[in-house]
Amino acid sequence: MKYAWIEEHRDQYTVSQLCRVLGVSRSGYCQWRVRPLSKRALANQVLDAKVAAIHQSSRRSYGRPRIVHSLRQQGDSVSAERVRKSLRRQGLRPVYRRPFVVTTDSAHRLPVAANLLDRRFDGWQSDQAWVADITYVATGEGWLYLAAVMDLAGRRIVGWSMSETIDATLVCTALKSAWWQRKPPKGLLVHSDRGAQYASGRYRALAADLGITMSMSRKANAWDNAPMESFFKTLKVERIYQVRYDTRAQARLDIVDWIEGWYNRQRLYSANGFLAPVTWENAQLAA
Repeated sequence: MKYAWIEEHRDQYTVSQLCRVLGVSRSGYCQWRVRPLSKRALANQVLDAKVAAIHQSSRRSYGRPRIVHSLRQQGDSVSAERVRKSLRRQGLRPVYRRPFVVTTDSAHRLPVAANLLDRRFDGWQSDQAWVADITYVATGEGWLYLAAVMDLAGRRIVGWSMSETIDATLVCTALKSAWWQRKPPKGLLVHSDRGAQYASGRYRALAADLGITMSMSRKANAWDNAPMESFFKTLKVERIYQVRYDTRAQARLDIVDWIEGWYNRQRLYSANGFLAPVTWENAQLAA
């Protein structure tokens, strides 16, 4: 490792200076330079290249677990420890995780639904249970609000809507987009928080027209809608916090590309056995 460090910095300092600082001989360094790489070193070079490529293609979002699963899906039998060492050698880390702030306007007297989902997030078939929520995105023109709908079966985002205003139209448009894309059977359970948008007359009427059974989180309890909270955190940490949006239009295009081009179709999801949501759905249909 000392010789490799000298090799990396030899253009900045003399070899003699570097050898003296690290306490190694110049002759030993010269012999190391002409010595053929061991099989292990060559294997590490190949692994490092693959790890770096996966990390970059994941938009720097993958850490050790997902990189291990990606390599194994490519046919490479590799231990988690070797991947950890490769990441450390290359100084690669997942993007910084910021704390996520939950904001819900539940200070209203509108009717609220019972918590029928009751944190039963797993074990559903496609289009049996959806969850919905709203988040906000900063742009140079002001806030852009995003309403999204997730199918709990494979954690796929099946509908969304974006607007500069946070109102009933926002959530109704997201629900209608999901409905027309999936055409689920009657009796679908849709869970949300108890914000004014989801408790509004327009949203409740739409749910009734579509044959949807509504469910709402308990007051000030973000864990009751944990999958959507987790999705928004992932979106913000892995994408939104990494860029600056000058306009709302720029943000819209980038967020849609991230949802459809990356999250739904490529990002490995641990709840799906490290399969992307679309891949998981296709596997269920083929089974």
